[in-house]
Amino acid sequence: MDEERRILFGKYEMGRLLGKGTFAKVYYGKEIIGGESESQSQSESVAIKVINKEQVLKRPGMMDQIKREISVMRLVRHPNIVELKEVMATKTKIFFVMEFVRGGELFAKVAKGKLHEDAARRYFQQLISAVDFCHSRGVSHRDLKPENLLLDENGDLKISDFGLSALPEQILQDGLLHTQCGTPAYVAPEVLRKKGYDGAKADIWSCGVVLYVLLAGCLPFQDENLMNMYRKIFRADFELPPWFSPESRRLVSKLLVVDPDRRISMPAIMRTPWLRKNFAPPLAFKIDEPICSQSDNEDEARYWEETEQISPKFFNAFEFISSMSSGFDLSSLFESKRKLQSVFTSRSSATEIMEKIETVTKEMNMNVKTTKDFKVKMEGKTEGRKGRLSLTAEVFEVAPEISVVEFCKSAGDTLEYDRLYEEQVRPALNDIVWSWHGDNTTVNQRPDGNKSTSQGC
Repeated sequence: MDEERRILFGKYEMGRLLGKGTFAKVYYGKEIIGGESESQSQSESVAIKVINKEQVLKRPGMMDQIKREISVMRLVRHPNIVELKEVMATKTKIFFVMEFVRGGELFAKVAKGKLHEDAARRYFQQLISAVDFCHSRGVSHRDLKPENLLLDENGDLKISDFGLSALPEQILQDGLLHTQCGTPAYVAPEVLRKKGYDGAKADIWSCGVVLYVLLAGCLPFQDENLMNMYRKIFRADFELPPWFSPESRRLVSKLLVVDPDRRISMPAIMRTPWLRKNFAPPLAFKIDEPICSQSDNEDEARYWEETEQISPKFFNAFEFISSMSSGFDLSSLFESKRKLQSVFTSRSSATEIMEKIETVTKEMNMNVKTTKDFKVKMEGKTEGRKGRLSLTAEVFEVAPEISVVEFCKSAGDTLEYDRLYEEQVRPALNDIVWSWHGDNTTVNQRPDGNKSTSQGC
């Protein structure tokens, strides 16, 4: 397959081999437009990572690591992070279709020697912006180093390789991570001590090593003997070259602190004068998220518009079944998709459903607006990470005694929406729910008005 060109799922033309590892090979690819492969200038270039399932299954825990990498890369969509576009699979292989980054590794630049301070600052600004965004999602990268920092055609930094990253569910009861991983020269001392560590604080140490390398052109902790190098890391035994500016010296010294509780925090890094110089942080929320189609700004007014409609829209049974179908999306084999749009059915009247939603969301201290076209718009009263969280609920009539209720995030942070919906909205609405879409359990209404639980098919 290395030499021949082939078409993948009728969507991508696979080309030359870019690199390979123990379980995977990475190929250059181009998206196929209109059924035929377009010229490189017209079609989008991609990188296609091909993983051999048989080899992965032979190694315990490897499939879980791949699932985690997929989940993480779908979670951290940011201008300075390599984008995962699609996941596909056959019986024998898994395919990651990713953004193709043309500029190569940052390592190639620093291997030639130290960078000018302004250039180092720009890369570090982009690194910190992306890592801070990961941490806001509960994701620790755990292998930050120049080899995993790519550069695009504009010279902008992109973090890659989330194979060793950690999600919150990996944290043990002591609130810490315990897996030793990463590259020795960049690993925080607490990771090496095998006593548990905070993944975000460990990432900050690695960012400090990266900054040192950018400014110095060499590693802060170097020794041919690995144990001697570890001793230097445990003591933070490093020297600052004389060409470091006073501001950069202060920042590196605060990043490479052995005690993670005394190490500089991410908000404090963001406030340092050295980093803030000419800093224009990329806004991650400018990247489109797959939210409800009716959440575009032009449609906002329509949500608030009063109409004379006195019954909910009729939801065609075929449309209802279609909306419940997950489609032939093989990525569902490897991950649970985030609930940006949530659906349940109810045997309550549309008016009762509207009143219930309005009541429970007001109790959650949200601004609520209902319309006569059976929509409810809810907005949080406090600012979240991406502004105020906004939800929309719409009631559709499937049959005279059955309604479908569709919840959707209109604005704000996706994780804040997930948390609010799962922890507050769902429990509060349970008494009007007949069944939740996507659950294995269906709640059926008995003639006496009570509810019985049975396994859904």
